Amino acid sequence: MTTLSASSRLNKTVRQHYMSLPQGGKCQVTYIWISKNGEDLRGKTRTLETEPKSIDEIPEWNFCTAHRFSQVQMSYSEMFLIPVCMFRDPFTLDPNKLVLCEVLNNDRLPAETNHRMGCKKVMDQVQEHQIWFGMEQEYTLLGMDKNPFGWPQWGFPAPQGHYHSGVGADKAIGRDIMECHYKACLYAGIKICGTNSETMPSQWEFQVGPCEGIEMGDQLWVARFLLHRVCEDFGVLATLDPKPVKGNWNGAGGHMNVSTKQMREEGGLQYIEQAIEKLSKRHKEHIKVYDPHGGQDNMRRLTGENETANINEFTAGVADRAVSIRIPLKVSNDKKGYFEDRRPAANCDPYLVTKAIASTCLLEDVEQVKDN
Repeated sequence: MTTLSASSRLNKTVRQHYMSLPQGGKCQVTYIWISKNGEDLRGKTRTLETEPKSIDEIPEWNFCTAHRFSQVQMSYSEMFLIPVCMFRDPFTLDPNKLVLCEVLNNDRLPAETNHRMGCKKVMDQVQEHQIWFGMEQEYTLLGMDKNPFGWPQWGFPAPQGHYHSGVGADKAIGRDIMECHYKACLYAGIKICGTNSETMPSQWEFQVGPCEGIEMGDQLWVARFLLHRVCEDFGVLATLDPKPVKGNWNGAGGHMNVSTKQMREEGGLQYIEQAIEKLSKRHKEHIKVYDPHGGQDNMRRLTGENETANINEFTAGVADRAVSIRIPLKVSNDKKGYFEDRRPAANCDPYLVTKAIASTCLLEDVEQVKDN
């Protein structure tokens, strides 16, 4: 049987007694930030005297990185946490808050994994286009032994073909986790718009959006935090590995749906086609920022099989899921709407992805696509 974490087996009834105690009018605020590796999330909590009504009432904070430095560098080991957006806390409930933060170094410059500032600069430049994003976040549930949750201890489950959007204990593995995450997102104020089980067993997807500009990255990172926290309560892990199981099993993507004001209006298909043409000329540059390791993770996923395009080729088509860019059939028929970039990996940084897309499609200076 798949192993669960020890903490998940603690008595939750005992915990509930303490969770129901009054807080004396004070507020717990959990600061969330992206870790040094650009994939993991971290968080710590402080007490505020009153419930903050806006992000402006959340003070800056800091965290220590001394464990990564030598004794000589200890005096330069603090990083600044700059609050950027606030959500309700679905774990400790109102009036408590979750706050996503940017990380600045000692010189108050963006930390190496702080791609939000560069993204916001581009989104401010293209604001007139009212660019909307919707991300399809795929993830896979694992036991503490790092094997897919619910899979046989030895061997494999039945082949793919009947798991996607499936119903039944042999098809929808981990539904409790998905439903709790969905509710947590709604409570927090995340713009989660749907969910479904995926093609590989123990694999799920949730969708966030539509979000305009920088909001896509903000919402998606907090939705990921909520996913990991819910999994923590159940004693399992959620991985965003783009190819968690080798062989004839679907990988995990972070498909990005994109539209501008012009694309959404009558005759918008011509602007979608223009954007796809621009994207075709910057394929290699986009692949480099569509996973945290410069395309290395996506090389395992974008093979041209299992509903993916080949990483070395740019392709586009209508109602085709084995291409780089898909135009949905309804969009083709209506002559307006959005397009789907299917290349981003599940573990992508949404700030880098949305920045690259907005830069290539809407800015003349395509150098903005680069990670700077």
